[in-house]
Amino acid sequence: MKLAIMGGTFNPPHLGHLICAEEVRDHFKFDKVIFIPNARPPHKDNKGILDPQHRYIMTCLAIKDNPNFEISRIELDRQGRSYSIETVKEYRRIYEPETEFYWIVGADSILEMPIWKDIDDLLNLCHFIGINRPGYDLSKANPRYLEKVTLFNVTSVDISASEIRKRVKNGQTIKYLVPKDVEDYIYVNGLYKDAPNTSY
Repeated sequence: MKLAIMGGTFNPPHLGHLICAEEVRDHFKFDKVIFIPNARPPHKDNKGILDPQHRYIMTCLAIKDNPNFEISRIELDRQGRSYSIETVKEYRRIYEPETEFYWIVGADSILEMPIWKDIDDLLNLCHFIGINRPGYDLSKANPRYLEKVTLFNVTSVDISASEIRKRVKNGQTIKYLVPKDVEDYIYVNGLYKDAPNTSY
């Protein structure tokens, strides 16, 4: 099997996430893409991140119509920070030895690779697919890590979770930025009305 992992805060999940995952899945012919909401991202201030259960439910709603997508609670149910190296090791214990694992990362994450935990070990255990993101210049990436990443250009959709939270807080529409079920969930539960000004 060829499995692609798409991790993130998904705060909230939006159409940019879905377009990226589907285009990567289709191009590289993955058996499925596994969405993994993280509980406590190691490189972010967790104070502004919505409760994990809300993010998990929204991600379930976002991907429910695509049979090639699934969601995992592997990082939500694990204690401590959500380190990618631990997730990949756990998946390698779960799946058959010949299973190929790929991690989908945005250009912003590629620039942060030098501070990832055990990044050299991680690059040996898992292939990386790097996708373009508006505003991030990969010429500034560490070439030692960049050369181990397969770059792939997806349809450029300039949607960010931070902008969605800002819009909700300001009473602006988010229609067509997130799936309808996610939009409804946000409004029904009164999410992001007091969202702090954070970039993730």
